[in-house]
Amino acid sequence: MTREEIIEQVNSVLAEEFEVADSNFQPEDNVKETLSLDSLSLVDLVAIIQYTYKIQVPMSDLPKIKTFNDLYDYIEEHLKEQA
Repeated sequence: MTREEIIEQVNSVLAEEFEVADSNFQPEDNVKETLSLDSLSLVDLVAIIQYTYKIQVPMSDLPKIKTFNDLYDYIEEHLKEQA
């Protein structure tokens, strides 16, 4: 899966799940603020990523994922580890 495919799929899934227009997602935007995530929604986000990409996201990794770019990087890095 290419980075562009990851970005497109992540944006689409998150836009649908959190009812936000994916055109609002900029790589440098803060994920929590853009999606208006509270602690429960954050758990949903982790579950969506784990289910969609079959990767584990330990709660200890969440502070590393601040921007959408961080999220794309995280997914891309962990998909490469699986290959």
